[in-house]
Amino acid sequence: MRRPLTMHPPFSPNDGSPSEPQPLSAGGVPVVADVDVVVIGGGPGGFAAALRARREGCSVLMVEKFDMPGGVHTSGLQGAANPGVGGIHTELMERFHREGCIYEANEKNLPDWAGNPLSHYDYYLPPGSPFKRTSFNPDGAGNVMVRMLEEAGVQALYGASFVDVEMVQDGTERRITHAIIETVSGRQAIRGRVFVEGSGTAEVVARAGAPFVRGGGRQPQTLTDGQSRPIPGGLLWIMGGIDFARTVAYQRREDDPALGKLIDRARAAGDIPPQLYRPRMADKGVYGDHYIGHPTVDMSPIHGPGSFILWQNVPYEWALHMDDDAADASRAKKELRRLIDAEARFLVKYVPGFENAFISHVGRYVGVRDGRHPIGEYVFSIDDAREQRRFPDAVTRPMTKTFFWDAYAKYSFEVPYRCFLPREVNNLLLTGASLSFTFETIFMVMRNFPWCTQTGEIAGLAAARSIRQGITPKQLAWTEPLF
Repeated sequence: MRRPLTMHPPFSPNDGSPSEPQPLSAGGVPVVADVDVVVIGGGPGGFAAALRARREGCSVLMVEKFDMPGGVHTSGLQGAANPGVGGIHTELMERFHREGCIYEANEKNLPDWAGNPLSHYDYYLPPGSPFKRTSFNPDGAGNVMVRMLEEAGVQALYGASFVDVEMVQDGTERRITHAIIETVSGRQAIRGRVFVEGSGTAEVVARAGAPFVRGGGRQPQTLTDGQSRPIPGGLLWIMGGIDFARTVAYQRREDDPALGKLIDRARAAGDIPPQLYRPRMADKGVYGDHYIGHPTVDMSPIHGPGSFILWQNVPYEWALHMDDDAADASRAKKELRRLIDAEARFLVKYVPGFENAFISHVGRYVGVRDGRHPIGEYVFSIDDAREQRRFPDAVTRPMTKTFFWDAYAKYSFEVPYRCFLPREVNNLLLTGASLSFTFETIFMVMRNFPWCTQTGEIAGLAAARSIRQGITPKQLAWTEPLF
């Protein structure tokens, strides 16, 4: 029997005097809500899980630490638009289009972009070739996502940080009874029947004591020193007022396609810190050409003409674990802001076309590319993709993905529902970058906006079906693909 969402306000709305005694969790924390489904994190996975579960008739409360859903794609400024892949993702892209959030760059309005070494996404194209690069306004898109949740009746708490869970033993496994959050009202508890991991860094898994692998996988042998080195995270930022045609004219006139001459001049003058535009490492290791040093300007069009998003990556050699180490997280935020400031100063001072450019936005947080990797009832590996395996509990029909570590080979494979089920906890569903995947598989192709949205919708549907049947998500028989 599904329960309606029950809110327990801690104070009377009239005069601020205490209302009826407020229920407390087993740990003595005030319980402010009692719902069917509690979603922790409003990134693409959490957003889609909350929306689908609510549309299936469940009472849903979503907890988000920032001021809007979307995660790295909105609060983190990623803003990469993709063709709809079905379900909520297609609905989102259509809403973004209708509400004017989408910007498209192509060979007509941004000539000389295809094949340009400064292009983050389109550098590999033949110079002058046709292309289409679409992005969405991160803040405008976040507004759309807020409205979609409200229209569906999802209760969302913004500016609320997830801090812990309360659990009970349930047979051979454990069950989460309450999520503990921190808000401006203090510490609060949310009671739920099914919980969804939408944090992007498996925070719920960690607090629940479920097993996971810490970020950092195989490393180049010449660089191993006993440290676990995650794939570096990054902080995205936007510059406006760029005249890219002037930049292209300089690249051609001075035969300086990657701006190396300007970088050398600025470095000699002491205008570039050593961590900025550091050279690629000699041993590429498992990461190929990706995220090994940051040797030049790295940008992509966003918003409209003259606005570009830029990447500032954590230096690989710092080996920062920003998802589970407070000192590392603080260092990344501070140092990347410093590097963004230094890069912006360099661009304005040295690079033609940037004379009138300015920083218009810096992401609200540093994106984590390689955080905790939960160990689920099934751990999807790179060999599953290479061998193009099929599963009786597949959540999607065979997907064809390009794996850049395998010389851009294309594999067609399925993902089992068991990857959504963490070990040792029977009422938690995983989504997005927190699925039970090995690190290299998540990093290569399985952490993008479309897939994370799909995983959230799968988790939301699984939560709703479990509640309707009066069983746990692990008892649910998943027999046919959703997508």
